[in-house]
Amino acid sequence: MNLLKTCLLAVVLCCLTVSCSKDEGVDNQETNLEAALNLSKETDWEMANDVLFLINEHRATLNLSPILVDRNLATDHAVLHTQYMMAADEISHDNFGQRSQALIQNGAQSVGENVALGYLSAETVVNAWLQSESHRDVIEGNYTHAGFGFFKDERGTYYFTQLFYLQ
Repeated sequence: MNLLKTCLLAVVLCCLTVSCSKDEGVDNQETNLEAALNLSKETDWEMANDVLFLINEHRATLNLSPILVDRNLATDHAVLHTQYMMAADEISHDNFGQRSQALIQNGAQSVGENVALGYLSAETVVNAWLQSESHRDVIEGNYTHAGFGFFKDERGTYYFTQLFYLQ
């Protein structure tokens, strides 16, 4: 794990929340993205379930189908990316192209991603995403599944990566 943290220290983009779609940039700094690592047990599932509930509640108001949980590959990649952001102490979409490609190679038709830093509750992070057009577009997008990488660092600061995809 120390090797992974050491490899993940190079990040240059610093912002509060960012969203991404499958056409955005690729960077080769994350490692082991081709293999499913069964990292889902590491995410904060209480927070993830609360976020998913709120997102699905919002989608229902628009007559959109609910997002289903992917505790496998999408969550593995979301967890790895959140660990990467935590090691750098900032958020980014570095290597989104690799995460997207891994999901597409496993049957996804399209992929989107929302990341965030510092929100203390599911309500505050979902509200922030809904107030941002690009994040809202991902939440309201034509997606069927999501993976979650939600963690608190040693200071109690939450980092969020949510990967969406159409199966």
